Amino acid sequence: MRFEEALQRIKDGIEKPLPGKEAHLKMSPLPVDAKRFDPKIPLSHRRSAVLIMLYPQGKDAFFPLIKRPVYRGAHSGQIALPGGKMEATDSDIVFTALREAEEEVAINPNKVTVLGKLSNLYIPTSNFLVTPILGFSEEIPDFIPEVREVQRILPTALKSLFEEPVRQRTQLRISPSLELDTPFFEIDQEMVWGATAMILSEFLELLQGKEE
Repeated sequence: MRFEEALQRIKDGIEKPLPGKEAHLKMSPLPVDAKRFDPKIPLSHRRSAVLIMLYPQGKDAFFPLIKRPVYRGAHSGQIALPGGKMEATDSDIVFTALREAEEEVAINPNKVTVLGKLSNLYIPTSNFLVTPILGFSEEIPDFIPEVREVQRILPTALKSLFEEPVRQRTQLRISPSLELDTPFFEIDQEMVWGATAMILSEFLELLQGKEE
């Protein structure tokens, strides 16, 4: 998808009701974790934000994904959007997304124009309520991975997410007692699943401009 076209579609779509749960469910592992969509999330939840930042490469729209390093935690080794938890000193959730993107991949927040937000998504395994922030840069960022938090950066062509072979399914063994029927995007030979895939699913529906 062309960069200018993508920006216009976001601007047109962000003012309309977001698809939210309907879009999230299309890329949700099965069986669905009911806690993810319970309107009464735990009071102990933590706020976090991720950044979907488009930038032009040629005339096409790209955005960065990251691969987390392997560590003792719920999201070890997974593909994600740049982002992280909200700190007490953050002025708002948009600031969180921009700060984390700068820390993780060196995106300059002064060169990002924020367009809006997607629907919040609760992640039961880590107790985070994630707010996806949409923005763009007029130039290709000079990405630098923060080695403790980012194993690699995946510059991703937006148009690739609309290609049918990119969407796949697999049986994913989470633990000896849990196997999930998992839809995912295959990007640069990496499996993009779970919350990141669900967020991208809503983003793609916004771009497609479906009427309510």
